[in-house]
Amino acid sequence: MFTYRGYQSGDEQQIISLWNQTMPHDPINSKRFRHLVLLDANFDPDGLRLAFSGDALVGCVYAVRRLLPMEGTDLESETGWIPFFFVAPLFQRSGVGKQLVNQAISFLKDAGRSTVFFASYAPNYLLPGLDEQTYPIATSFLTKLGFKKMYSPVAMDKSLLSFSYSNDITRLKEKRIDEGYSFSICADKDLYDVIQFAKNEFNPDWGRAIREGLMQGLPIERILIVRKAAKIVGFCMYGGYEGIPERFGPFGVNKVEQGKGLGKILLNDCLWKMKQEGLHGAWFLWTGEQSPAGHLYQGFDFKVTRRFHVFRREI
Repeated sequence: MFTYRGYQSGDEQQIISLWNQTMPHDPINSKRFRHLVLLDANFDPDGLRLAFSGDALVGCVYAVRRLLPMEGTDLESETGWIPFFFVAPLFQRSGVGKQLVNQAISFLKDAGRSTVFFASYAPNYLLPGLDEQTYPIATSFLTKLGFKKMYSPVAMDKSLLSFSYSNDITRLKEKRIDEGYSFSICADKDLYDVIQFAKNEFNPDWGRAIREGLMQGLPIERILIVRKAAKIVGFCMYGGYEGIPERFGPFGVNKVEQGKGLGKILLNDCLWKMKQEGLHGAWFLWTGEQSPAGHLYQGFDFKVTRRFHVFRREI
């Protein structure tokens, strides 16, 4: 006999313990759970669905919808997300997981949502999607519940141990400077421009990452920018997510300016700064493997380390 309910204060340690038991490839601690779930402005206790056998937690599914807009007034009123779920090994295939997901979907439906994604929630996603190689049972589980694969981002890693500044990049950078481009470390005078650029040219979450990263202690010198005359046309940064120095990104160049090697210069400069800090590697969670950015990373010897699938289901 199982009992089901939403999160209550005091459940945290059981949730974290079961999380680490069921997902040892992606463990979590109290600090990260607090920051990514409990302190999320969109957190609703009723969306964190829990299953118990007696007093023991045996399953968990988290459903979330926007209570605070990412930007402006857009609450993405048709969309909800399931960022994570897990069931104790002894209780898998018992119907617990299915019941929890159905409850999560009902929670989103009652909130007026008509579409649910796993797991492309921003800003506090833990993984960009489901890693089928690591979690094949979970992949099959979602598919049986009617979730369909939408796209498959990849995570990449690069060792910096053998990395050195490229002479070819030095010459390319000098050429672009002669053409009127300038490359610099971000300063206070650049903050408004770079946040607006990241938000408007790419994604509101990128602007948020810069702003919140700095407010949480990100050193401003970990943000690099390129301008054409007075206009910012590209930026990159590292250490902006969860304060992890080796975590690279976000990173982008204005589409109109692509093809001139500005991204190569920024990436080279950023990796060199990371190595100067004594970092031994750079990594990120999300890009398209065959996208222009994916090809650029692979040209700098980034290696695909994980593949994820983003799933979608209509409610």
